Amino acid sequence: MKEEKKLMAYANGPSLEEINNTVEVPKNASFARTLMAYSGPGALVAVGYMDPGNWITSIAGGAEYKYALLSVILLSSLIAMLLQSMAAKLGIVTGRDLAQATREHTSKKTGVVLWVITELAIMATDIAEVIGGAVALQLLFGIPLLVGVLITTFDVLLLLLLTKLGFRKIEAIVAVLISIIFFVFAYEVALATPNIGEVLQGFIPDPQITSDKSMLFLALGIVGATVMPHNLYLHSSIAQARKLDRRDEKEVAKAIRFTTWDSNIQLTVAFIVNCLLLVLGGALFYGTSSDLGKFVDLFEALKNPDIVGKIASPVLSILFAIALLASGQNSTITGTLSGQIVMEGFIHLKMPLWMRRVVTRLLAIVPVIICVILYGGSETAVEDLLLYTQVFLSIALPISIIPLTIYTSDKKLMGKFANPTWVKIIAWIVAVALTLLNLFLIYGTLVGLE
Repeated sequence: MKEEKKLMAYANGPSLEEINNTVEVPKNASFARTLMAYSGPGALVAVGYMDPGNWITSIAGGAEYKYALLSVILLSSLIAMLLQSMAAKLGIVTGRDLAQATREHTSKKTGVVLWVITELAIMATDIAEVIGGAVALQLLFGIPLLVGVLITTFDVLLLLLLTKLGFRKIEAIVAVLISIIFFVFAYEVALATPNIGEVLQGFIPDPQITSDKSMLFLALGIVGATVMPHNLYLHSSIAQARKLDRRDEKEVAKAIRFTTWDSNIQLTVAFIVNCLLLVLGGALFYGTSSDLGKFVDLFEALKNPDIVGKIASPVLSILFAIALLASGQNSTITGTLSGQIVMEGFIHLKMPLWMRRVVTRLLAIVPVIICVILYGGSETAVEDLLLYTQVFLSIALPISIIPLTIYTSDKKLMGKFANPTWVKIIAWIVAVALTLLNLFLIYGTLVGLE
């Protein structure tokens, strides 16, 4: 029975067949040149760690507790590095993504259930992208929210164009958009002139985090929202884009090594961006009475001298909106690829990329449009949707982390590349802790715990 499942998975074809095993890597090249050849997948993965959904949490954390939660961002980033390296290793060693590997070890009915849950999580991510893009268009150009939501449906054309240009072009464009986000917030933090000593002290865990209920819940929100389940499926697939002979253990080891380097470098960039967001919140808004729970609040605050002092400028607000738009476009690319991976992996259903994009986007804009119509274009009501999309992400997280830990620790499946004992122990601690944490976040979201 097990062999039959394996044959069925292989008959279904490799993950993301159009990009699988297409990118050449140099032989016997220098470290730097080899790293450049493997660089790219990490950028697509890093997008999920600096999406619009994380922005409000990080800035609000700084505004309320200054730099005390930087240690939480550091911990979250280290967890992300571990899980993403495991996901990439699974794809490189087995030639199967996490969805395919999970489907091999489950029944058809279970595969469908897992697919539905994961699709809802991807749709939730897409809703955040729609909201971020629509709000950015309104802030930049005064476009009504409903019109902005409809405009975001046309970014399918952008993705189709990028697909025809080749996967390396997609990786490059995502890296450029990440750079825009990075430099925007680095510039704004530089203008805010935070106290460097206080910032560095923020990376030391503060005992108050465990004793202050409100602070603890915000810290849990940062950790819980950091690891995105669709990123694990995505990384296990796009790590296979580089040409590789899996019969050569040295070549496999090399691919794992450089893919991990790529992932960790890009996740370090994401870590810095999230730190910049929190530092920006702490430097500009700590001690003020400003409500920073929404993108519009932040946009208005950055140009209000009564809140941020002499550095207040419409330019800062515009740069913030541009970074928000860049983040939304990045999510367009990664969300579509993730959706294709889980659909092919869990239920063995293939469809043209344009159709996949249209279906995903239409599913995402429907709740946003309903919300806009019901509340008369209120940005506050629309952005409140972001809070509830986190529930779907929380539900989907355990069904990705637990199988990932099981499969990468299985010596029959991974051979000499199975997780060593210390990694296995840490991975299980992380898997159990994040599962419990996300159950708590679901409860807190639904009952309004603060």
